[in-house]
Amino acid sequence: MPKATTESRKALHAYLSDGAHEAWHERAAEHGVSVSALLEAIAKYIAQDPASDDFGSGAEIITTARSIDTERRRRNRRQ
Repeated sequence: MPKATTESRKALHAYLSDGAHEAWHERAAEHGVSVSALLEAIAKYIAQDPASDDFGSGAEIITTARSIDTERRRRNRRQ
């Protein structure tokens, strides 16, 4: 999967229960990342091996999400 900074971006829409919506945002806030970075981080693991049920460990996903958010902030500052 190409880096998010070099590819076009697309919206992902989902209708969630209030509880699920709150859980995503709470978990992201606990780790200082955006929900979109969490989703993108999980997608990287899915893209690596589409046949696998392994989405990576929580720590790996958070580390990847932080990297994604950092790169986005850098890109936004350059624009």
